[in-house]
Amino acid sequence: MFLKATADTREHTDSYYAASANWQTNYPELEGDIEVDVVIVGGGFSGVATAVELGERGYKVALLEANRIGWGASGRNGGQIIGGYGQNPSAFKANIGTEGVEVVENMGVECVEIIKQRIEKYNIDCGLKWGYCEVGLKRRHLKDYRKWAEEEPQIKLLDRDELKHYVNSEIYLGGYYREDWGHIQPLNLCIGEAKVAESMGAVIFEQTRVTGVTYGKNPAVQTEKGSVRANHVILCGNAYMGNLVPYLDARVLPATSCVIGTEPLTEEQQRQTMVRDVAVCDSRTALDYYRLSADKRLLFGGLSNYSGLDPTNATEIMRAKMLRVFPSLKEVKIDFSWSGRMGISVRRMPQIGRIKDSNVLYISGYSGHGVAPTHMTGRILAEAVDGDTHRFDIMNKMFHLPWPGGKLLRRPAMAIGMMYYKTLDRF
Repeated sequence: MFLKATADTREHTDSYYAASANWQTNYPELEGDIEVDVVIVGGGFSGVATAVELGERGYKVALLEANRIGWGASGRNGGQIIGGYGQNPSAFKANIGTEGVEVVENMGVECVEIIKQRIEKYNIDCGLKWGYCEVGLKRRHLKDYRKWAEEEPQIKLLDRDELKHYVNSEIYLGGYYREDWGHIQPLNLCIGEAKVAESMGAVIFEQTRVTGVTYGKNPAVQTEKGSVRANHVILCGNAYMGNLVPYLDARVLPATSCVIGTEPLTEEQQRQTMVRDVAVCDSRTALDYYRLSADKRLLFGGLSNYSGLDPTNATEIMRAKMLRVFPSLKEVKIDFSWSGRMGISVRRMPQIGRIKDSNVLYISGYSGHGVAPTHMTGRILAEAVDGDTHRFDIMNKMFHLPWPGGKLLRRPAMAIGMMYYKTLDRF
């Protein structure tokens, strides 16, 4: 696999999502100085969800995006709506206590409900479909599923033959189905939520890169052509923050994942592959994830890469991965191929906190599991701004380590660690 530097442009990447967006956002660039109650940096899910939550509470909000709304991971991901809030919260019991574990577990349910309710309330057209399958390649995966099913009644266990009524592939030993998780066109959800926030009075600026942050009780952000002063600054840039805030940069490792999109499948091809219109993930650390689009293309993702570079032959690699699962698609054309960055935290739990005892709050490190949790985060941050810091404080108590090795060695160290887990995936 040959690698190349990521080609970042200020417009959307050539993804299926950009090609099927409901509209092209065209918000102005910030020029001059303004004052608001809250300024949000980053126009992905975390940013727009927080803007909606604050708008519903009556706050005057400015949202600044360096490129386009949903330009980063929020507009490039697999589109799966999966519950849970990152890593098992019991791993943080020493920091947050039994009550904190319960709160985070409940947040993992609430995050899905937020998306469901918001789409219904504001009539957001984003192709919402319910239904999710996790599929196992090893017997230990099936053992895990049986254990989880004892704790969660929503899980319907599927043996090898039963699974083929959902996902028609010979490589899986079994899996489970949940009707309360599903999938969406993520870019359409993101730009739809931005429009909702705008309707509540939020001012949105695109092509507006933040170049500096002033901390304190009355913080501010500086941009290339202006500034915003506010009572609160909320940083939602995740893997795309760069060196803006060194504290966050040390705790988030950008990693790349790739997705291909086929031409629309015929009804026969759908019967041979995706019998049910569900979102699918397998149970490996370096997993495959896939689903059908609204126009019945297979969107197939995976190929996590921690080098900071993009594969030059990503389309060919992803096509080979797809054919391992669905060999009947060997004659199907690939119409789209793209990649995006995930923000990986050491402990795989989203990081929520406050910088320098100031009114600068942040969220980062969703670790590839951000579609639903971002919406919960938006609510937590809005609650904190509004004076209710209960859930914010619980998340803030989770101690998050910086990546070992610093700028020079953290990527090689992570790559070596992933080689270990990829080896385990084989057994």
